[in-house]
Amino acid sequence: MAAGPGPDCARQIPLPGSEESPLLMKFSVRAALLLCCVLCLPGGMQAAEPVNVDVCVYGATPGGVAAAVAAAREGSKVALVEPSGLVGGMVSSGLSFSDSNQMAREALLGLFEEFYLAAEKLYHDEGIELPYKVATKDQSQWTVEPHIAEKVFHTLLKDAGVQVFVNESLQGVKKTGTRLEQLTTGQHVISAAVFIDGTYEGDLMAAAQVKYRIGREPAAQHREALAGPQYPKRVIKANPFDDDGNLLPLMTARHAPDPTVPDKGVMVYSFRLCVTDRPENRVPFPEPRAYDSRQFELVRRYLKAVPGAGQLMDFYKMPRGKLDVNNSIGGVISLGLVGGSERWPEANEAERQKIWDAHQQYTLGLIHFLKTDPAVPARLRTQLEPLGLCKDEFVQTNHWPPILYIREGRRMEGAYLMTEHDILEKITKPDSIAVGSFPIDSHDCNRIATADGTGFVNEGTIFPRRLPNRHIGQPYEIPYRSITPRPAECENLLVPVCISSTHVAMGSLRIEATWMVVGQSAGIAAHLAAQGKMPVQKVPYSQLEPRLLAQRQVLHWTPNSGSN
Repeated sequence: MAAGPGPDCARQIPLPGSEESPLLMKFSVRAALLLCCVLCLPGGMQAAEPVNVDVCVYGATPGGVAAAVAAAREGSKVALVEPSGLVGGMVSSGLSFSDSNQMAREALLGLFEEFYLAAEKLYHDEGIELPYKVATKDQSQWTVEPHIAEKVFHTLLKDAGVQVFVNESLQGVKKTGTRLEQLTTGQHVISAAVFIDGTYEGDLMAAAQVKYRIGREPAAQHREALAGPQYPKRVIKANPFDDDGNLLPLMTARHAPDPTVPDKGVMVYSFRLCVTDRPENRVPFPEPRAYDSRQFELVRRYLKAVPGAGQLMDFYKMPRGKLDVNNSIGGVISLGLVGGSERWPEANEAERQKIWDAHQQYTLGLIHFLKTDPAVPARLRTQLEPLGLCKDEFVQTNHWPPILYIREGRRMEGAYLMTEHDILEKITKPDSIAVGSFPIDSHDCNRIATADGTGFVNEGTIFPRRLPNRHIGQPYEIPYRSITPRPAECENLLVPVCISSTHVAMGSLRIEATWMVVGQSAGIAAHLAAQGKMPVQKVPYSQLEPRLLAQRQVLHWTPNSGSN
């Protein structure tokens, strides 16, 4: 291995590992030490194939796809790199019910609307009548089957001429000063003028040494009323301890987190299942490995304490008799593995696989328990009994959704940090690139024993805050500065998914619809930066705004007149 880099030496920076780091991440010393090494190929090792483009997007989430397509349509040569084999992120992996029903759809045009119009046409061509019209900007529930979503994403990319590389994980980046030069996968070295991090976790951002946060800020830090520990759910009067005084499985803590300091709270992850009761398209759920009903003793006690409890998950109807199954934000125990998400954002590939496996086994075990355990009321067992996975979905992964629902990963500390006040009060921005309007919410972060030890309570939930006259959140403008790093850290990277925000603000920003419109704007900005050979922070808004409007982006919102 060559010696450490000198002052003028480009650095080959590996993806950060997974050891514990500060709960509210600024920039870990461990990562800094790991990042300072030089690329050196041992003798005989075959070099990865070079690819040269104007714009490189890492992460084929809907936001990443929108960024790649938008940049390509502007005239840039674009590469889209995805570590999994799936294009379209969660929308292609089971998140079929569009949360845009809780948003101002008149502000969601551009590629977001184009995606749904294309899906609508595919259904129409198959003779399937949808219960909604994309042209009607009401609050109806829009659902698209995963395989249809993936097909539309691939078509958008192909028509735009984007080079797509799947099953290629980030191994490192080459950075000279504040400028990213290359990203390296096992198969390719991709050079670009501008890079975009489209991942849910912020992996490229972290590898590029851009500062970020993980976890929750205390309320006092940014004067956010919804920050820190939250307790909107009722206490369940069920003993959370076993006979030896140990916490039962599925509990996370004996004591409540300190509300005055940052903590590691990350809202729960889960799978979005695609199921059906139609025999011709149904395959049984896989059996959980090493199933032990004692792992679900807390569920047993919960059902006894709450005899009228409803089903432990939410169901949304889809075409062809399918259901999108989601973690219940209002539930006490559901598909989300509470406490299982905290290590994911900084974990390496092997550790993420273990976390993925733990979530899958929890999900399979819970479903098996609810179908078979005598403690479960017959009405709940009967509801689940006819359901199975869909034979025509996720064929390459045995019909199981390949992507874990990462509701929150790293969050950049960029040129502008969005807070609760930007979502609810300071809604206009001079450099707006999109309008968001999903109501702030958060799924559970912890499950804690009560002080007297006789019960437990879920912590971290923020129930949606909606406008009183409409089933949507407060519309607000998203500034370009929130997707740009600080100039001293990186001059040619944009981050439209792990956007610069607090935990509370991310509770609104974290929706695929928002990420798509922000991603589209990021792609256009990246093209301008690449063509003008300028830092992304220097892209003139006077040049950016007309290009955004030309691609049918909605940029501004006024409370009385709506969008424009």
